[in-house]
Amino acid sequence: MATVGKNILDNLTTGMYSDSKVIYREYIQNACDQIDLAIKMGILAADEGYVDIFTDSKKRYISIKDNATGVKAKDFIEDVGDIANSKKEIGKNKGFRGIGRLCGLAYCKILKFTTSYLGENTKSIMTCDAQKMRAMLVENKKYTLDEIWDEIITYSTESEAEGEHYFEVEMFDINKENTDLLNETKVREYLSFVVPVPYKNTFILRNQIYNHAKLIGYKIDEYCVRVNGSQIFKEYTTKIKEQSGASLKNYDEITRLEFKDFRDSSGSLIAWMWVGLSRFEKQIPSVNHMRGLRVRSANIQLGDDDALQPLFKESRGNYYFVGEVFAVSRNLIPNSQRDYFNENETRVLFEDLLREYFFDVLHKIYYEANRVKNDYKRQEEYLGKVAEYQKKEKEHSFVNEEERQKLQFDIDKAKKIAEEARKRLDKLDTSDTSDTTSPLSEVRKSIGQKYGADKLTKKAEITTVVIDDDDKKKSFITSGMSKLSRSERKLVGKILSIITDIAPKDVAEEIIDKIKEEMR
Repeated sequence: MATVGKNILDNLTTGMYSDSKVIYREYIQNACDQIDLAIKMGILAADEGYVDIFTDSKKRYISIKDNATGVKAKDFIEDVGDIANSKKEIGKNKGFRGIGRLCGLAYCKILKFTTSYLGENTKSIMTCDAQKMRAMLVENKKYTLDEIWDEIITYSTESEAEGEHYFEVEMFDINKENTDLLNETKVREYLSFVVPVPYKNTFILRNQIYNHAKLIGYKIDEYCVRVNGSQIFKEYTTKIKEQSGASLKNYDEITRLEFKDFRDSSGSLIAWMWVGLSRFEKQIPSVNHMRGLRVRSANIQLGDDDALQPLFKESRGNYYFVGEVFAVSRNLIPNSQRDYFNENETRVLFEDLLREYFFDVLHKIYYEANRVKNDYKRQEEYLGKVAEYQKKEKEHSFVNEEERQKLQFDIDKAKKIAEEARKRLDKLDTSDTSDTTSPLSEVRKSIGQKYGADKLTKKAEITTVVIDDDDKKKSFITSGMSKLSRSERKLVGKILSIITDIAPKDVAEEIIDKIKEEMR
């Protein structure tokens, strides 16, 4: 018979994952499967299951414990000790390959599994010498998988109360290079978007998600997961933030959720999604950990926040959005690393359906949002130039006639651009009236509220007034410099003109204001 060498164990442990925090996902998904079974068996009520994670950075220790079925003593060695021989069903259970529990071997010295089944007075223990395993894997010597397994695994039992039922994973002496596993902040941040937990109750739009799931007959799996006693929630919010100095400030807001169901030719549901609608001011900055469209199977995230990025017309498109895609079809099977799906016909259909929606709807939304926003800004720029002209005229602060004419020219140019922008907005208004619930209509409304649509619709006009030379001169800065002679004012006017020509606008204004103070 063929021999299974040691490298397969290396591939299933140290070589399987690029992020050590996946151990939490693997052990939690196993716990959730058992919680489901415990509820089905009547061991737990629907809201009684939990997964408790405890970390101790000083002792470099991690415990992950659930209160589900546990494992019967007679089945313990087969169920826990076997490798890649799971009894779970593909498409039904969250974990099904029987390899996830091995992941902890890569990140600690000792990995320990302890369990007790309801009604039994025994707890079964499997202890793995992870440090020894890693040493054997790098030895210049051939080992079979069985040889290493027999060398590093020990089984034992202890007495336990018959009413206890649990499964606990313990990791002792976490590797120094994997200290992130003990960083509670990073662990909570990771779990909040990866594992199947409820939405945070401050996410006021969450009920829309639950209602849509109910409407299409889909159950969103959610569990109580706690880290050092504090429950984990999906950290979605309606506020979108950006870095402002040393702090964060809100710059955009999700005002509504849009839903899309993806079905095959027979009408069967393949997947469904929700996506947040905002003003789409810009790509959402990375300080917003919720950014990106995330793909989920059994409400467990696959890959990172960029798993669906290749399906967008532009790679940047993914980070304009916040949302989730829930895989429904049992033929959408997560791969062994759980960063995407196995390739098959259903995955191809899934990608085709999403790509079409991303191209035809989502791309158009953020592209049109940017155009609408720019059209409002063009009108703001026009009104700003008008206000600048009127202020200078009122305060007699034109440097010379050339500056006056230049500003008048800029106003005329900005006015034409603003009028073209207004026509586009009016056309969009007309097209939106047929469906005020459309995503684009919602985005247009949100942008208009920020940029003052009511004020910008007013036609701001400026009239060119013909005045004689003496009145024109009174509008210039030098006309108020009564201390200077006519020739001196003329010289100062030339100096001010030079300053205006070569200095940045804000610098020039500051210098000119100072000169005005000194010369009056």
